[in-house]
Amino acid sequence: MKIKTLLLGAIASAALAPAAFAERGSDGQVNIIYWQAPSILNPFLSGGTKDVESASLVIEPLARYDPQGEMVPYLVEEIPTVDNGGVSEDLTSITWKIKPGLLWSDGTPFTSKDVKFTADYCMHPEGGCAQVTKFEGVTSVEAVDDLTVKVTFDKPTPFPYGPFVGGESPIIQAAQFADCVGAKAPECTTANFAPIGTGPFVVDEFKPNDVITMSANPNYRDPAKPAFAKVLFKGGGDATAAGRAVMETGEFDYAWNLQLAPEVIAQMETGGKGVPVAGFGPLVERIMLNNTNPDPALGPDERSVIRPHPFLSDPAVYKAMSLAIDRPLLVEIGYGKAGKVGCNWVPAPAAFASDTFDCSTQDLAAANAMLDEAGYKDTNGDGVRETPDGKPMKILYQTSTNAVRQDFQALIKQWWSEIGIETELRNINSSVFFGGDPGSPDTFQKFYADVEMYANTFNGTDPQSYLGNGLCDKAPRPDSQWQGENISRFCDEEFDKLHAELSQTAGLEARAEIAKRLNDIIVEKGGMIPLVHRGRLSARSNTLGGVDLNVWDTELWNAADWYRTE
Repeated sequence: MKIKTLLLGAIASAALAPAAFAERGSDGQVNIIYWQAPSILNPFLSGGTKDVESASLVIEPLARYDPQGEMVPYLVEEIPTVDNGGVSEDLTSITWKIKPGLLWSDGTPFTSKDVKFTADYCMHPEGGCAQVTKFEGVTSVEAVDDLTVKVTFDKPTPFPYGPFVGGESPIIQAAQFADCVGAKAPECTTANFAPIGTGPFVVDEFKPNDVITMSANPNYRDPAKPAFAKVLFKGGGDATAAGRAVMETGEFDYAWNLQLAPEVIAQMETGGKGVPVAGFGPLVERIMLNNTNPDPALGPDERSVIRPHPFLSDPAVYKAMSLAIDRPLLVEIGYGKAGKVGCNWVPAPAAFASDTFDCSTQDLAAANAMLDEAGYKDTNGDGVRETPDGKPMKILYQTSTNAVRQDFQALIKQWWSEIGIETELRNINSSVFFGGDPGSPDTFQKFYADVEMYANTFNGTDPQSYLGNGLCDKAPRPDSQWQGENISRFCDEEFDKLHAELSQTAGLEARAEIAKRLNDIIVEKGGMIPLVHRGRLSARSNTLGGVDLNVWDTELWNAADWYRTE
C-alpha cells in the first residue's frame, strides 16, 4: 500500500506569521489566569488540560497544529510525508529532521537523543504515562544521528503523527530526566515542577496549585521572541473571578476556560477591559460511567479495578439515565451560544462526527419503562429502585468545583430521582480532581465514584490517539500509578479490534467511518453519557495582541507571538 499524497490533506509547512515586535522581553510582564490551577508541569504525568497547557509554555513537541487544524513544524524542518521521503513507502516508519542549532533553555544542544529518551520514558513498562496512547504501535525510536529521529511501527500506520506532535506529546530533556524513568517518574519533583525546555519561557518558581512565575528563555530559537520578559501564571479561584480579572478589572491579560452562563459573560464584557474569544473544536462535557466497582469496602488493589459495576453495566440502566436528561436545557443554562447538544464522544471535525444518536429529547416515561422492564423495582416505596438482587440503586456523582457543573449536577440528580435512582453529589477542587497525584483518592483517574463529569479534547484533527483512550489496556491501575486515559475502565473486544483497523487504514473517508463506529460503540455500550458539545471560551485583555485561539492544540500554543499593543 502506498500513499503519494499528504496523508490526510491536513498538513501545511508554512511558517507561522511574524510577530509584531522586534526585541525579546521588551513588553514587560503578561499575566495569565487559569482557575484550574496546574499541579505539575510534566504532561506525561497528568492528563489534566490545565497541566498540559501550562507546560506548553516551556516544553514543546516536534510539530503541532495551528488554529485551522493544519500540522506545522516547530522543532523540525518540515512535516514528514510519503512525498518528501519522511514517511516510508510501506507506512511502517516516519523520520523527523530536527532544525540545526536548537538549544535547551540551559544552553545545551537539543538532539535526537532527547526525542528517543522521551519515547523510552513514556513507554517504560514500569511507568505510568498519561499520554501513552500517542505511542500506540511504536516498536522503536532510533536516534539515527544528532538531528534525525526514526520512529518505527509494528504495522503500516497511515497516520504516524501520534508521537511528538501536539501539546500533549512534547519533548523532555534526557539529561534532566535520566534518573526519573519508570516507577521513579512521580518522585522527581524538581524536574516535574521545572522542566528544562525549548519553549519561549523558563520556570523561575512553581508553587503547585497556586502560582507559576516564568522568564523569557534566553536561548529561544528566535532572538526577537518572546516579547514578554516575564509571565505570571496564576491558578485557582473560579471561572467567574478569572473572567472579571480580565474583562472588568484588567488585572490579568488572559483567562482560560470561562465555563460560565452566557449572560454572565455578556455582563463582564461591559467592563471594557477585555473581550471573550471562542471557537468550537472537539470538546465534550460528558458523564463517565464507572465500568468497575468503586465500593469503598474493597481494598486499594480492587476498588475501581475489578469489574463489573453492580448495575451500571446494564444497558437498560445507563440508557435510561441518558434518556432522563434534558440536554437542551443544560445548553441553555450553562453555555448558550457556546454550547450545542452533545450526543457523541467525538463531535468534531465534521468528517468524524457520527449521526447515529439523537439525544436531544428528554423522555422520563420511556426511561422509567425501560427500568421497569429490566426488573428494577421500588419494592419498599421509598422512591429508590432496587436491583434484581436487592441492592438499592444509589450512586455517587462527582465532578470538579465549578458553578455550571454544580448546576448540571443538581438538575441531573433531580431527573435521575424521577426514574428511581438516588444520587449523592460531590465536587472536588479542580486542581486536585485533574491533578493526577497517584496518592490522592480524589483524582478523576482514580474514579472512586459511580459516575463523574468533566470535559476534555484532543490535539489535531484526527482522533485516532484520542479514541485509543477506550482501549482495554489503557485503564488506570495501581501498577500504572493510576495513569491512563481510559477513565471508564471500558473494555470491549470489538472496540479494540476496530481501533487496530483504524491504525492501519488510509484515506479520510475510510478512517472517518471507522472512527464513527468506535464513537458509537463506546456510547452504545456504556462508556459515557455525552451531554454538551462545548465551544472553548476564554478572554483576553484589550492590550494583549497576538492571541489566536486554537481548538486543535493548546490555547497557549503561540505565546511566543503574544505582545503588548499599548
